Amino acid sequence: MSRNATYQPATSHVLVLLSVLFFAAGMSRLGLGVAEVIAAEPDQESATAPTSVPATPDPGDLLASLRAREERITQAEAALQERQDRLHAAEAELERQIETLIATEARLAATLRLTETAAEDDLQRLTTVFEHMKPAQAADLFSQMDTEFAAGFMARLRPEFAGEVMAGLEPTIAYAISAVLAGRHARTPRN
Repeated sequence: MSRNATYQPATSHVLVLLSVLFFAAGMSRLGLGVAEVIAAEPDQESATAPTSVPATPDPGDLLASLRAREERITQAEAALQERQDRLHAAEAELERQIETLIATEARLAATLRLTETAAEDDLQRLTTVFEHMKPAQAADLFSQMDTEFAAGFMARLRPEFAGEVMAGLEPTIAYAISAVLAGRHARTPRN
Protein backbone atom coordinates (compact mmCIF):
# COMPACT_ATOMS: atom_id res chain seq x y z
CA MET A 1 0.00 0.00 0.00
CA SER A 2 2.74 2.34 0.60
CA ARG A 3 3.61 2.02 -2.97
CA ASN A 4 0.20 3.25 -4.08
CA ALA A 5 0.25 6.00 -1.48
CA THR A 6 3.55 7.43 -2.74
CA TYR A 7 2.62 7.14 -6.37
CA GLN A 8 -0.73 8.82 -6.06
CA PRO A 9 0.53 12.11 -4.55
CA ALA A 10 3.17 12.50 -7.29
CA THR A 11 0.56 12.16 -10.05
CA SER A 12 -1.69 14.64 -8.32
CA HIS A 13 1.14 17.13 -7.96
CA VAL A 14 2.03 16.87 -11.65
CA LEU A 15 -1.58 17.46 -12.65
CA VAL A 16 -1.91 20.41 -10.34
CA LEU A 17 1.39 21.81 -11.58
CA LEU A 18 0.28 21.48 -15.25
CA SER A 19 -3.06 23.11 -14.44
CA VAL A 20 -1.35 26.04 -12.75
CA LEU A 21 1.04 26.49 -15.69
CA PHE A 22 -1.84 26.47 -18.21
CA PHE A 23 -3.76 28.90 -16.07
CA ALA A 24 -0.78 31.20 -15.76
CA ALA A 25 -0.11 31.08 -19.50
CA GLY A 26 -3.75 31.91 -20.23
CA MET A 27 -3.78 34.75 -17.74
CA SER A 28 -0.57 36.16 -19.11
CA ARG A 29 -1.97 36.14 -22.62
CA LEU A 30 -5.21 37.62 -21.44
CA GLY A 31 -3.35 40.09 -19.33
CA LEU A 32 -1.15 41.16 -22.21
CA GLY A 33 -4.12 41.67 -24.52
CA VAL A 34 -6.10 43.54 -21.89
CA ALA A 35 -3.06 45.54 -20.94
CA GLU A 36 -2.46 46.56 -24.57
CA VAL A 37 -6.08 47.62 -25.01
CA ILE A 38 -6.07 49.54 -21.75
CA ALA A 39 -2.64 51.04 -22.45
CA ALA A 40 -3.56 52.20 -25.95
CA GLU A 41 -5.00 55.67 -25.98
CA PRO A 42 -7.90 56.10 -28.33
CA ASP A 43 -7.13 58.67 -31.03
CA GLN A 44 -9.58 60.34 -33.37
CA GLU A 45 -8.77 58.26 -36.48
CA SER A 46 -9.03 54.92 -34.72
CA ALA A 47 -12.28 56.02 -33.07
CA THR A 48 -13.96 56.87 -36.38
CA ALA A 49 -12.39 54.23 -38.65
CA PRO A 50 -11.01 51.18 -36.85
CA THR A 51 -8.15 49.51 -38.66
CA SER A 52 -9.84 46.11 -38.54
CA VAL A 53 -12.82 47.33 -40.65
CA PRO A 54 -12.06 47.50 -44.38
CA ALA A 55 -12.15 50.96 -45.89
CA THR A 56 -15.36 51.76 -47.77
CA PRO A 57 -15.47 54.02 -50.78
CA ASP A 58 -16.35 57.60 -50.22
CA PRO A 59 -20.16 57.91 -50.10
CA GLY A 60 -19.93 61.04 -52.22
CA ASP A 61 -18.20 59.11 -55.03
CA LEU A 62 -20.76 56.31 -54.78
CA LEU A 63 -23.63 58.78 -54.86
CA ALA A 64 -22.14 60.58 -57.86
CA SER A 65 -21.68 57.25 -59.64
CA LEU A 66 -25.28 56.23 -58.95
CA ARG A 67 -26.56 59.62 -60.15
CA ALA A 68 -24.51 59.32 -63.35
CA ARG A 69 -25.87 55.83 -63.94
CA GLU A 70 -29.41 57.04 -63.29
CA GLU A 71 -28.86 59.86 -65.80
CA ARG A 72 -27.61 57.38 -68.44
CA ILE A 73 -30.62 55.14 -67.82
CA THR A 74 -32.97 58.11 -68.04
CA GLN A 75 -31.38 59.17 -71.34
CA ALA A 76 -31.64 55.61 -72.69
CA GLU A 77 -35.31 55.43 -71.66
CA ALA A 78 -35.98 58.79 -73.33
CA ALA A 79 -34.28 57.58 -76.53
CA LEU A 80 -36.33 54.38 -76.48
CA GLN A 81 -39.53 56.35 -75.90
CA GLU A 82 -38.68 58.68 -78.79
CA ARG A 83 -37.99 55.69 -81.03
CA GLN A 84 -41.27 54.08 -80.00
CA ASP A 85 -43.12 57.33 -80.73
CA ARG A 86 -41.51 57.51 -84.18
CA LEU A 87 -42.48 53.87 -84.84
CA HIS A 88 -46.09 54.56 -83.82
CA ALA A 89 -46.16 57.62 -86.08
CA ALA A 90 -44.70 55.62 -88.99
CA GLU A 91 -47.21 52.84 -88.38
CA ALA A 92 -50.10 55.34 -88.37
CA GLU A 93 -48.79 56.91 -91.60
CA LEU A 94 -48.46 53.46 -93.19
CA GLU A 95 -52.03 52.58 -92.22
CA ARG A 96 -53.23 55.89 -93.69
CA GLN A 97 -51.34 55.17 -96.93
CA ILE A 98 -52.79 51.66 -97.08
CA GLU A 99 -56.30 53.06 -96.66
CA THR A 100 -55.61 55.61 -99.41
CA LEU A 101 -54.23 52.88 -101.65
CA ILE A 102 -57.29 50.69 -101.07
CA ALA A 103 -59.61 53.60 -101.87
CA THR A 104 -57.59 54.44 -105.00
CA GLU A 105 -57.66 50.81 -106.08
CA ALA A 106 -61.43 50.70 -105.65
CA ARG A 107 -61.83 53.88 -107.74
CA LEU A 108 -59.50 52.46 -110.41
CA ALA A 109 -61.44 49.18 -110.52
CA ALA A 110 -64.68 51.11 -110.90
CA THR A 111 -63.14 53.21 -113.69
CA LEU A 112 -61.87 50.05 -115.43
CA ARG A 113 -65.31 48.46 -115.20
CA LEU A 114 -66.84 51.61 -116.61
CA THR A 115 -64.26 51.71 -119.39
CA GLU A 116 -64.74 48.05 -120.23
CA THR A 117 -68.49 48.49 -120.18
CA ALA A 118 -68.23 51.61 -122.34
CA ALA A 119 -65.90 49.88 -124.80
CA GLU A 120 -68.18 46.86 -124.93
CA ASP A 121 -71.18 49.13 -125.46
CA ASP A 122 -69.36 50.92 -128.29
CA LEU A 123 -68.43 47.62 -129.95
CA GLN A 124 -72.00 46.37 -129.60
CA ARG A 125 -73.39 49.56 -131.20
CA LEU A 126 -70.90 49.36 -134.06
CA THR A 127 -71.75 45.69 -134.61
CA THR A 128 -75.42 46.62 -134.72
CA VAL A 129 -74.61 49.33 -137.30
CA PHE A 130 -72.76 46.77 -139.46
CA GLU A 131 -75.66 44.33 -139.20
CA HIS A 132 -78.08 47.01 -140.41
CA MET A 133 -76.02 47.58 -143.55
CA LYS A 134 -76.50 45.64 -146.72
CA PRO A 135 -74.03 42.71 -146.91
CA ALA A 136 -72.35 44.16 -150.04
CA GLN A 137 -71.79 47.54 -148.32
CA ALA A 138 -70.42 45.79 -145.21
CA ALA A 139 -68.13 43.65 -147.42
CA ASP A 140 -66.68 46.80 -149.04
CA LEU A 141 -66.05 48.28 -145.57
CA PHE A 142 -64.51 45.03 -144.19
CA SER A 143 -62.18 44.79 -147.20
CA GLN A 144 -60.67 48.17 -146.20
CA MET A 145 -60.10 47.16 -142.48
CA ASP A 146 -57.04 45.56 -140.96
CA THR A 147 -57.46 41.78 -141.04
CA GLU A 148 -57.40 41.27 -137.26
CA PHE A 149 -59.73 44.21 -136.65
CA ALA A 150 -62.15 42.89 -139.28
CA ALA A 151 -61.96 39.37 -137.77
CA GLY A 152 -62.89 40.79 -134.35
CA PHE A 153 -66.05 42.36 -135.74
CA MET A 154 -66.81 39.35 -137.90
CA ALA A 155 -66.85 37.18 -134.74
CA ARG A 156 -69.47 39.49 -133.20
CA LEU A 157 -71.82 39.52 -136.18
CA ARG A 158 -74.76 37.14 -136.38
CA PRO A 159 -73.56 34.02 -138.24
CA GLU A 160 -75.98 34.37 -141.21
CA PHE A 161 -75.01 38.03 -141.75
CA ALA A 162 -71.29 37.25 -141.31
CA GLY A 163 -71.62 34.55 -144.00
CA GLU A 164 -73.17 37.01 -146.46
CA VAL A 165 -70.38 39.56 -145.76
CA MET A 166 -67.65 36.89 -146.20
CA ALA A 167 -69.23 35.88 -149.50
CA GLY A 168 -68.94 39.49 -150.72
CA LEU A 169 -65.21 39.78 -149.84
CA GLU A 170 -62.31 38.94 -152.15
CA PRO A 171 -61.20 35.33 -151.49
CA THR A 172 -57.75 36.30 -150.13
CA ILE A 173 -59.26 38.77 -147.63
CA ALA A 174 -61.98 36.25 -146.64
CA TYR A 175 -59.28 33.59 -146.17
CA ALA A 176 -57.12 35.92 -144.01
CA ILE A 177 -60.10 36.82 -141.80
CA SER A 178 -61.03 33.12 -141.52
CA ALA A 179 -57.45 32.21 -140.54
CA VAL A 180 -57.42 34.88 -137.82
CA LEU A 181 -60.80 33.69 -136.51
CA ALA A 182 -59.68 30.06 -136.50
CA GLY A 183 -56.35 30.82 -134.80
CA ARG A 184 -57.68 33.14 -132.07
CA HIS A 185 -57.96 30.39 -129.49
CA ALA A 186 -55.25 28.09 -130.83
CA ARG A 187 -52.81 29.16 -128.07
CA THR A 188 -55.34 28.81 -125.29
CA PRO A 189 -54.20 26.11 -122.80
CA ARG A 190 -56.37 23.02 -122.94
CA ASN A 191 -55.58 21.73 -119.44
